[in-house]
Amino acid sequence: MNNKERIARRVAREFRNGDIVNLGIGLPTLVANYLPDGIAITLQSENGFLGIGPVTDEDPSLVNAGGLPCGILPGGSTFDSAFSFALIRGGHIDACVLGGLQVDENGDLANWMIPGKMVPGMGGAMDLVIGSKKVIVAMEHCTKDGGPKILHRCSLPLTARNCISLIVTELAVFAFIDGVLTLTEIMPGSDLETVRAATEADFAVAPNLKSSRPLAAELEEI
Repeated sequence: MNNKERIARRVAREFRNGDIVNLGIGLPTLVANYLPDGIAITLQSENGFLGIGPVTDEDPSLVNAGGLPCGILPGGSTFDSAFSFALIRGGHIDACVLGGLQVDENGDLANWMIPGKMVPGMGGAMDLVIGSKKVIVAMEHCTKDGGPKILHRCSLPLTARNCISLIVTELAVFAFIDGVLTLTEIMPGSDLETVRAATEADFAVAPNLKSSRPLAAELEEI
């Protein structure tokens, strides 16, 4: 199991039956493949879908917001972008899952631009982080060169301030509890010292800090 799969599997455990969820491009699209048994959610995509399916290659004519084939499930619907963003801005999305370039201890998110690199734009991220009831950032804990991505302050252009509810990485799970970045869970194969060494931000440690299910149990389910 690679880091992205580990993160996606953990994020998939955050939803309740009946939730309407938007999955961002990249790593977040994997989450739909790991939903626990008995949990049925409706996936919304800002390009005009309710009820899209997991990423698949069965029908390339129906794609999610990232351009990946997804198909649509029975009972799903399509509509124009104006209606799609009305759903988002109107507070009708229970949770969104987005990738992150940087996050910080204030709950700020930077996930759309690295100065000097060509980017297509912010897309729907700025709407999702404001309109969704819960904002989950799913990302690897460090950059490709080993630098921290959970910082005192983001240095990249921000998507939004004080918007994050939960951060899930391959090392740990953080929640913002009463506005404080709090380590609530340590992922299998990690420990508190490893998390501290890989995190620049100051964070509290939850008194009921727990470890995720053992790796062996996860592997048995694949």
